[in-house]
Amino acid sequence: MLAEAIHSEKEPGWIWWKHGIVYHIYPRSFFDSNGDGIGDLQGIICKLPYLTELGVDAIWLSPVYTSPNVDFGYDVSDYRGINPEYGTMEDFRKLLSACHQKGIRVIMDMILNHTSSKHPWFLESRSFRDNEKRDWYIWRKGVKGGPPNNWKAAVGGSAWEFDLRTGMYYLHSFFPEQPDLNWRNPKVVNVFFEELKFWLDMGVDGFRLDVINMIGKDKKFRNNPFFLGIPILQKHVYNRNRPKSLKIVKKVRELLNQYDERAAIGEVYTMPPGNPKAAARYLGKSDNGIHLAFDFSLIFSKWDARHYYSHIANWYSGIPDPGWPCNVLSNHDLFRSINRRPLRKDKEEKAKISAFLLLTLKGTPFIYYGEEIGMKNGNLTKKEIKDPLGKKYWPFFKGRDKARTPMQWTAGRNGGFTEGNPWLPLNTDFHLSNVNSQWYNPNSILWIYRSLIRLRKEHPALQDGLWIPVQDGRKGLLAYLRKQPQETLLVVLNFKRTSRAIKLKEFEEAQVLLSTCRREGDVVSLMKLKLFPFEATICKIYS
Repeated sequence: MLAEAIHSEKEPGWIWWKHGIVYHIYPRSFFDSNGDGIGDLQGIICKLPYLTELGVDAIWLSPVYTSPNVDFGYDVSDYRGINPEYGTMEDFRKLLSACHQKGIRVIMDMILNHTSSKHPWFLESRSFRDNEKRDWYIWRKGVKGGPPNNWKAAVGGSAWEFDLRTGMYYLHSFFPEQPDLNWRNPKVVNVFFEELKFWLDMGVDGFRLDVINMIGKDKKFRNNPFFLGIPILQKHVYNRNRPKSLKIVKKVRELLNQYDERAAIGEVYTMPPGNPKAAARYLGKSDNGIHLAFDFSLIFSKWDARHYYSHIANWYSGIPDPGWPCNVLSNHDLFRSINRRPLRKDKEEKAKISAFLLLTLKGTPFIYYGEEIGMKNGNLTKKEIKDPLGKKYWPFFKGRDKARTPMQWTAGRNGGFTEGNPWLPLNTDFHLSNVNSQWYNPNSILWIYRSLIRLRKEHPALQDGLWIPVQDGRKGLLAYLRKQPQETLLVVLNFKRTSRAIKLKEFEEAQVLLSTCRREGDVVSLMKLKLFPFEATICKIYS
């Protein structure tokens, strides 16, 4: 099989979802091949040589299914169709084949919690109360002239929408156009698993499971409690992280185990941002959980070495054996890592340290498109906003479009993204910060990413070695070992714009493998190492 052929090219024991590097593509913004201003599947195919040279092992595509685009693909109206904006099913098959020929796996976004209100299942469900698909979704009678309970939607307001046609409420954890499926109905489980099989049989290598911890709801639909008695601050006790969600995850894993080398990555949507224990629960204690789960603690960490250390240590400590962590700094719903708080100077230096962190920590790294060139949040006007959240909450929340602006390929027209009018305006710095300008520049962020990815592939200790902290973030220094029986590597990160000194008395000397401030091959003394401002260095410790 193709999966076996890909696997055979790697070292024995190499597992793509564990040891590889995943690149997250927001298809609308990656590359437009036909000049309509919207990125597409053929555009991704055009850029596969770049991804190959960059060195990624898998790509994760945000949704490309048929959709009315109320939430830009996260409202699916046909799970077996491709949105015409992105191309055709034939285009997808060509992309899948081209990726596999280059040894790149393909992960699809899969939305299990809800469908579009335009999906044929929901259209039938809301047609009348006795329809056979009525209980495919969650319908309840109102209470005292209002919604069935006090649950709030993640986008604000009640999670219940009154339907005039049948005189009942349906549940929507997000927008009203995204009704929640009823995963307590065996028919829903069976039919949705057929949708998963459709893509697995085609050869898709895995799924990123959207808000996987929200698919199971309380059977009694009890009211959620409040923080400090304040209704707007709701504790999502009964509509998130229910035992039912874990049971469904186990069924998904059972399905994937029937195929060779497939994987599931879960988005565990929690508030407050980042909850390592909640995310770790979905990994399971054997092979009955998902393969990877996102914890967003690093995304929401402020620029402080001590904070980073605390988040990393908490994340690792919560993962059950033999679970495996994954690490992420940016994504399509949140801000880009280079805009991490506090918003001050030195963004490029901080981006390089972030790259070292992401690609040397224990766990599977996920790179969000453009992160490798230091793309910044877009600065859009109200008229330019496309995200419904941005339109609804402007100016208090300007939406998610800031992290979705088009990829900056060149200094040319529209940054080389499209020959037409881009669906979102490009960042104003695209003529200075782009792939072409950074590719051969040894001082660029992209050069650092390329070098780190090369090192990660050359040194197994960076793929699955132990993570042993030696400096816990105090005085702005974070340092740790990545250790295997064959080698020990030291990673040292100075988060400060001033010089710092670190003493590692248990070691004497080390050889620099990669550094933002030192030459490759230099020998440094670890008895007292003076670090330059914002220095990031990887050394190989002499045995």
